[in-house]
Amino acid sequence: MNAIAPISAGQPQAIVSRFVVPAIRCAGCISKIENGLSSKPGILSARVNFSTKQVAVSHLPEIRDDQLTREIETLGFEAQILADNPLAEEKGSTDRLIRALAVAGFGMMNIMLLSVSVWSGAAGVTRDLFHWLSALIAIPVIAYAGRPFFASAAMALRYGRTNMDVPISIGILLATGLSLYETATGGAHAYFDGAVMLLFFLLAGRVLDGMMRDRAREGIGALLKQAAPGAMVVENDGNTRWVASRDLVPEMQMMVAAGESLAADGVIISGSSSFDCSLMTGESEPQPRSKGDMALAGTLNLSSPVIVRITATGEDTSVSDIARLMDDAGQRRSFYVRVADRAARFYAPAVHSLALLAFVFWMFAGAGWHQSLLIAVAVLIITCPCALGLAVPAAQVVASGALLRKGVMVKDGSALERLAEADYVLFDKTGTLTLGHPIPVNLDALSLTQKQITLALAQASRHPVSKGIRSALLALDIEPAALEEIREVPGEGMSATWGDVNVTLGKPEKSADHLSSQLTVGTEMVVLQLQDEIRPDAAEAIARLQALGLPASIISGDNMRSVSLVSRALGVSAQASASPQDKVEAITRLSDSGHNVLMVGDGLNDGPALAAAHVSIAPGSASDVGQQAADAVFTSASLMPVALSIQVARRTMQIVHQNFALAIGYNICAVPLALTGMVTPLIAAIAMSLSSLIVVGNALRLNGAAN
Repeated sequence: MNAIAPISAGQPQAIVSRFVVPAIRCAGCISKIENGLSSKPGILSARVNFSTKQVAVSHLPEIRDDQLTREIETLGFEAQILADNPLAEEKGSTDRLIRALAVAGFGMMNIMLLSVSVWSGAAGVTRDLFHWLSALIAIPVIAYAGRPFFASAAMALRYGRTNMDVPISIGILLATGLSLYETATGGAHAYFDGAVMLLFFLLAGRVLDGMMRDRAREGIGALLKQAAPGAMVVENDGNTRWVASRDLVPEMQMMVAAGESLAADGVIISGSSSFDCSLMTGESEPQPRSKGDMALAGTLNLSSPVIVRITATGEDTSVSDIARLMDDAGQRRSFYVRVADRAARFYAPAVHSLALLAFVFWMFAGAGWHQSLLIAVAVLIITCPCALGLAVPAAQVVASGALLRKGVMVKDGSALERLAEADYVLFDKTGTLTLGHPIPVNLDALSLTQKQITLALAQASRHPVSKGIRSALLALDIEPAALEEIREVPGEGMSATWGDVNVTLGKPEKSADHLSSQLTVGTEMVVLQLQDEIRPDAAEAIARLQALGLPASIISGDNMRSVSLVSRALGVSAQASASPQDKVEAITRLSDSGHNVLMVGDGLNDGPALAAAHVSIAPGSASDVGQQAADAVFTSASLMPVALSIQVARRTMQIVHQNFALAIGYNICAVPLALTGMVTPLIAAIAMSLSSLIVVGNALRLNGAAN
């Protein structure tokens, strides 16, 4: 998938290409890929999304995707074009890891049983026999279960690079080789149990890590799978043929039968029906759609066949846009991720140097090569920074998954960090505090005939007021009148003829209220008053935010009358008739006074404010600009997800701080013990594996944070 991105004036536009790199395992991999690619000619920048295992590369147009794939491979990582693997799945990777874990677990248990006798004091021939039996089990187990680490390390070394798996592989192979030497020479100690145990726990961590990432990708996968695999395309001669989704192009006409999902975005050119739009809006109520209305990929046609002229396909559809929302801003990483990156960047050279120095020191201290090598192996194993690399992403992935199940799509892991820091909330009104769907409140003032005329006029207009009137009348099972010469005058409304009578529906003659409309039938005039309903739990959500220490206010471009009605109902202060610049200036003033502002808005005019705020949230009904500018999107009609996001974000940062403390505390305690020779490879394997599992387990506590 490629996108155009402007660069500096006078230069050609840059191309942003996305790749899947399933072998990304830790923060060290992130630094290696980003720094390695950014140093290549023609590549402007590279950003890794750890959670989705994707790499976004900004580059000059003359560089092809296959060249970029080879560049990533020279860094020691296998890469695929995103379109070929949108969910970053390694074919059979989960199955391979589970099989390797099972083999490692089986081998570990059996070797432990044999080791019990040795630990109990068995000596001589008996001890040697048990060591040889352990070797017979351990060697094939290590060869099979260690393949994920050995293959990754081999690829890195092939291109003169290192990664996290290099010291792990060296540690396992040295421990195994040393154990074989001890067994062959009748030594008292062998470490087959430690090597296999290390593999088992490392694989367990990989499986858990993969499960968390799979959980984070579930929402994206579910969205992408909502669109139909193809469509029946209507040919010029009227015949139809099946066309796969990837082969659909704009301006094609597709026939969508009742019960089918749409494979692409488009405009209805024939027919009318009801559509299940819950995927896009979060609302379960069927939505009427007729000629001229948009129909989006992933929505379900419920009642009647329609013909849709395609306007967007593939990566350009609305459902793909929402999927990207969950991933795009993941390129902006948080302060805590950057800390972990900097720590992991120096890991490989540091740990190799530390192990070498330990070996040299103990050799000079007279410990002999055997004991010195044991200490070096223990240092290699025990210093694996997997816990540090998982500290932040594990918490962010689990928290984002918990919010996703509640209808909140967090676009950026760092958004959770900034949400936790927010201390003031600014709300837009229309479409944010309100539902954005004006409904008439005095339809009883119309006769049946007037209702029929009103419906016929309203359903021919795309104006929000007309849409509200149409929805209300359709709910009353009103049939539209037969009108002729229907036309729309921009700024004025709809007009037509009903028999010999002129009829209009439009701007009232004597009202300045934009939420009203006047029906004129000949000389008869009736003014319809409309009201934009406040979200049902808006007051409760604002009270929850205030309880969390976040005072709230309204800033809206609507007139004072409309804004004051909502302001009084919710008991918050408000600023009306605010331009986009006014909103940005209000946020700047609050920021200058020391506040971290959370902006909640939806419209085109909210885009600058959403981008200027410390953190921002938009409803699922927001404009494309609003959704792109926001850090998170909630899909339900409820406003409670805003307060829930703050709550979960604060809990997430508590877990992140705990994970950092656990990872750093582990290294502070473990490394000196390994350097002083007090830790065997067996103990090092147990300690390192447990530290990673503890961090992952601590992060998994966030599964219930959104309940």
